[in-house]
Amino acid sequence: MNTHTLTLEQKQWALAELRTIKEQFASRHWFPGTSGNLSVRVGDIQEEHFQFAITASGKDKSIHTPEDFLFVDENGRATEATHLKPSAETLIHCEIYRLTGCGAIFHVHTVFNTIVSDLYGDRGAVPVEGVELIKAFNIWEEDAKIHIPVVPNYADIPRIVPCVTASLDPCIPGILLRKHGIYAWGANAFEAKRHLEAFEFLFEYVYRKQALHQ
Repeated sequence: MNTHTLTLEQKQWALAELRTIKEQFASRHWFPGTSGNLSVRVGDIQEEHFQFAITASGKDKSIHTPEDFLFVDENGRATEATHLKPSAETLIHCEIYRLTGCGAIFHVHTVFNTIVSDLYGDRGAVPVEGVELIKAFNIWEEDAKIHIPVVPNYADIPRIVPCVTASLDPCIPGILLRKHGIYAWGANAFEAKRHLEAFEFLFEYVYRKQALHQ
């Protein structure tokens, strides 16, 4: 059982970060139909126990309400009395935090990341080579080539978790669900946002480049 107590200040800081990120991404239309989810870890990871704030399920992310977020533990269970439900994909967040020790995870559905995830789904990864925005992932080699993992998207979320475990690349702070969207993460909200923006640029680049050659 997670007995680590969070301070009010820690919780308020996490909620303020999520509110700001949610507002910015909503202005980009990255949450169509209440889709997507955002989370920020609160406090340290102690003996595999941790807590994080995450968007509540089924909320309109273009507006702010007192019911936008809740706090859950490393198993995706609410840590406070609430009628709110965490995102259906909370277990994926739990696994990414466990595997990477990151501080924030952002998941959005866009046209480009959805199309590219399907185009390269059978290959299991999206290849990108020599594009400047690869440096956003702290990869500085000239003409660097990366492979962004793509995993199957099942209606039964627990089936996705072992696919994430098997496919996650510690050098690439993101993973695609096929025909679904991108999970991007970072040491904190700022870094996760930077990584997500870089992934979205790269997905559009890959799609448009392929379209030019058809």
